[in-house]
Amino acid sequence: MESATLNSSQFTTLSGPLRSRNQPLRLHRSSISFRSSNKLSVRASAVGGNDSTVTLLDYGAGNVQSIRNAIRYLGLDIKDVQTPEDILNAKRLIFPGVGAFGAMMDVLNNNGMAEALRAYIENDRPFLGICLGLHLLFESSEENGPVKGLGLIPGVVGRFDSSNGCRVPHIGWNVLQVKKDSIILDEVANRHVYFVHSYRAVPSEENEEWISSTCNYGNGFISSIRRGNVHAVQFHPEKSGDVGLSILRKFLLPNSSVTKKPFEGKAKKLAKRVIACLDVRTNDNGDLVVTKGDQYDVREQTKENEVRNLGKPVELAGQYYSDGADEVSFLNITGFRDFPLGDLPMLQILRCTSENVFVPLTVGGGIRDFTDANGRYYSSLEVASEYFRSGADKISIGSDAVYAAEEYLKTGVKTGKSSLEQISRVYGNQAVVVSIDPRRQYLTSPYEVGFKSVKLRNLGPNGEEYAWYQCTVNGGREGRPIGAYELAKAVEELGAGEILLNCIDCDGQGNGFDIDLIKLISDAVSIPVIASSGAGKPEHFSEVFSETNASAAVAAGIFHRKEVPIQSVKDHLLKKDIEVRM
Repeated sequence: MESATLNSSQFTTLSGPLRSRNQPLRLHRSSISFRSSNKLSVRASAVGGNDSTVTLLDYGAGNVQSIRNAIRYLGLDIKDVQTPEDILNAKRLIFPGVGAFGAMMDVLNNNGMAEALRAYIENDRPFLGICLGLHLLFESSEENGPVKGLGLIPGVVGRFDSSNGCRVPHIGWNVLQVKKDSIILDEVANRHVYFVHSYRAVPSEENEEWISSTCNYGNGFISSIRRGNVHAVQFHPEKSGDVGLSILRKFLLPNSSVTKKPFEGKAKKLAKRVIACLDVRTNDNGDLVVTKGDQYDVREQTKENEVRNLGKPVELAGQYYSDGADEVSFLNITGFRDFPLGDLPMLQILRCTSENVFVPLTVGGGIRDFTDANGRYYSSLEVASEYFRSGADKISIGSDAVYAAEEYLKTGVKTGKSSLEQISRVYGNQAVVVSIDPRRQYLTSPYEVGFKSVKLRNLGPNGEEYAWYQCTVNGGREGRPIGAYELAKAVEELGAGEILLNCIDCDGQGNGFDIDLIKLISDAVSIPVIASSGAGKPEHFSEVFSETNASAAVAAGIFHRKEVPIQSVKDHLLKKDIEVRM
């Protein structure tokens, strides 16, 4: 079985008596064995904390900051699990499992947590598992394995089948079919909730009594379970806006009354996502601002030539959440190359934003190996880990992914050493977005170059009928000998879970997305593609969703300048019978 060595700094929560902080953590994809559970007892009389305290099992991978913020937003305190005893003594326990199944089970088993979890759940104590916190209840998972789970629910967790046209990972806002009284789902009412996963458990006669809801993505899969006080969900309530907060409230505060009854939704299927993108950089005074480029040029065409300032990052992100954005994406276009990792300004932006924004947050820019001004070296995996701990749900890789793809296409060998491969192996490919920045190169014939070209809808400046899309690095300043099509195919192989597809020619022009490019890439890969660059009006969103297989579309300037509200985009899409989250 595959093994991975990770420095213990990546798993800081389970520290103290469990292991030395400086001791490397060796992860082996081994079988899980349990001693007889009667050796563990749940001492209800010694439950730690009071009615306002929630016990949280954070095994150290992925974004757990969001569930912390949601719990605090609801007015409760958090007690972190440090020992198996903390699990056994919990009054109510949340396990927000994120990352990869094999790594999770290794950590839980090596630290004695798996046995304690099993005993706690078998005793019908209040439990809420999220994502991998659902998967671990089953017999095993095919991810990283097979790897054994707790074996409490019959069934094997398997990967979605992309051969039926479904894009894997399953990313976005989908609908639940509630099967029985689940208590915590009482207020979902045909509303969308947020999923991000590549593996799922399927319903069967053997596990039917556990199922409280299912969801359809190609085929039906288990979206939540409930038996007694034990609950687990495949989706992320902490990322599902007001609907998700209502689910957490039902579990954490079952006797609380909600003054405002939620409206009955009309959700039917997976929604197309409308994403707000914020380009963040320092201005000439050293302040962090949101800016927007015109074909990647972010400076005003004035005598002062100052950086275009469209607002403050945290405030704008909060506004877009209130306005209905399905995700918020931050792109760090400054670099901050000399900062120690813990002092990176983007980390503070993420921490502050995630306190009140309960939809997915993506951060890009600077996800690479670097050495700070003090001579301290950081791997890309360490950088990504810090972003995840600060509130990011996904990280976006640009230039590093281009170099990795070029090397892979040249040698045909996956080294496992690129930032893309390392991060996706530890956190799962659903946590890794590759941002592609291509520029159109016109051709009179599709055979002029050795890269995939397209026949254009609109002729080039000299009547050219064809074009290929040359990838760039360093903010579009340097062209590379690789096309967008070839790059997209390669990064999917290397572990990308999603592609953010920009177009330098369309950036800031407001004339619509590059449909030729987006159709080319979204037809070529089986992972979700996010259309970016060129949105100027709501009709551009319906065009890209109707004419390509894009799963989401990004806009920046039209939102920042308040030219087109997010709600206007969604209202327009609804009129065009395109499913969106309302």
